[in-house]
This record gives sequence, C-alpha cells and structure tokens, in this order.
Amino acid sequence: MGKFIYFTEAQKERAANVDLESFLRQQGEKLLPSGRDKRLARDHSVTVRGCEWFDHASCQGGRAISFVQRFYDLSYPEAVSLLLDGQQGQAHPAVIHREGPPRKPFALPEANPNMRRVFAYLVKQRHIDRQVVAHFARAKTLIEDSKYHNCVFVGTDEQGVPRHAHKRSTNSYGKAFRQNVEGSDPRYSFHHLGSDGDLYVFEAPIDMLSFITMYPEDWTAHSYVACCGTSGLPVLHLLSQTPQVREVFLCLDSDEAGQAACQRMAEQITEQSGLVPQRLCPQLKDWNDDLRAWAETHARSMEMGGLR
Repeated sequence: MGKFIYFTEAQKERAANVDLESFLRQQGEKLLPSGRDKRLARDHSVTVRGCEWFDHASCQGGRAISFVQRFYDLSYPEAVSLLLDGQQGQAHPAVIHREGPPRKPFALPEANPNMRRVFAYLVKQRHIDRQVVAHFARAKTLIEDSKYHNCVFVGTDEQGVPRHAHKRSTNSYGKAFRQNVEGSDPRYSFHHLGSDGDLYVFEAPIDMLSFITMYPEDWTAHSYVACCGTSGLPVLHLLSQTPQVREVFLCLDSDEAGQAACQRMAEQITEQSGLVPQRLCPQLKDWNDDLRAWAETHARSMEMGGLR
C-alpha cells in the first residue's frame, strides 16, 4: 500500500492556484497565443489562463491540480506534490491578482437625432423586420450614435436605467467593429422581458433580432437576452431577477466556441436555478446567417414566380 500523504487546506489551495502558463513553460511545453489565453501546441483544443484550463473538445476544465492529473496522468497527491515542489525542489509561482485601474463610469454615447443608418443597415443588409427594429428603437434600447453612426444595443437594470451598451458598426464593407462601451455592467446586456416563462439566449444582439424576425408569433410575451459574447453572467443575473422563467433555450452559434459555451452555460444555469436548458441550434453559423439565407431563397422564388 502506498504511503498516505497529508496536505493542509492551505497547501491544496496553493497548488490549485499555481500559474499554469509558468508551470507549463518550466515543463518544456510550447504555448501559443490565443487572445487572452494560451493554447497548448501539442493539443490545440486546450487553453489555459492563470490557474484555470479548459478543453474545448471535451468541454471540461478546472484549476491547476485537475490539469496536472489529467494531462500528466498523476494521482491527486502526485499532482499536488509536483505543483508545490516543482522538479527542482522549488514551488511554482501562484497567480498574481493585480488590481486594475479605476473603472471608468458608464455613459451612453450621444444619440443621433435620427436612426436612418441603423434602420437601413439592420433592415436592408441584415433583413431584420422593420417593426422589430422599431420596437427596440421606441424603447430606447436601440440607438444610433451621433459620432460614428454605430448601432448601439442598450441594456438596462431593474429600474430601466441604462447600465450596458454594445456598439456594432453599420459599414457594409471592411472589418466590422464590435465593442462594449467602457464601464458597462456585464450583468445587464441587451434584452427583452416578456410575461411568460420562456427565455431565449443569444451571443449577439443581431442574432436575437434575427430569431424574432423568423419566429414572430407572440414574440413580445417571451424573454430574450443577448450576452454580447459567450459569458453566462447576463443569463444568470436575469434568471435571479425573473422567477417566472421556467424554460431556457440556448440559441448560441453552431461553431465550436458556441457549442462549448452552451455546455458551460447549461451547467451554470442548472447549478444556480435547477432548470435544464434546451439547445436551439441555427442551421448555419448563427441566426442572422439563417435569416439572410432564407431571405435570399425567398427573393429567388419571387423572381421565378414573376417569370412564369
């Protein structure tokens, strides 16, 4: 029988918080930049950031101890010992949590007197129903900024006060510009609250509007939220404020990142609320791709009908 190794809670916590990038470089691993993360060169599905890791292929993740157990095939005591002592008898450095600069107060961009460019972009280029766009414009949760004429999707708190804004350029050529306004509270992204128990979750505001356009029946009775990314925080906060929600539909993109985010978000939702979300997947990458494909097919059918 192997010798039992006792670790204090402080030792286990210190091992779990070891900086994985530093640890892996000391092990001779090659890491590749991947946004704010680092990706393993020998397994591109695995990313690390600080003491945390995530395998995008298996949708599993955790902190440093579970990483060493999984990828170095070690037992729990062996993994903790390696993280605490290192190969040269020195502890690996822990993640350093640095305080950032003071957060800038949130402020909405100045609204343009009219919304011609936003309507033209969303209706003509993105094929979103004009009445759907008008609904959010009247609610002042969709505005056009006066300086750059971006679409600005506004998220409000429980009192209707703007707390979040996501900007999206209206240009029809070149690279699209997407950015949250500095100082935005990530709990309050662009959303619509209905009276029934259904909540539909999207990555982008345009996907949310596209879905409503394709499935318009009684849409105002349902609730919708666009996370402006793949963080589950807006969904979890909305669920904490809307106990009437009984069904959650995850409508994120169909690509690898969207599938991984769905898995992660579903676990978070079930853990917090006990609800088991359902997956609604677009046929193409996202719901606006589906809407534009439908619009093009419909236009061709109309042309063929006119030739008869």
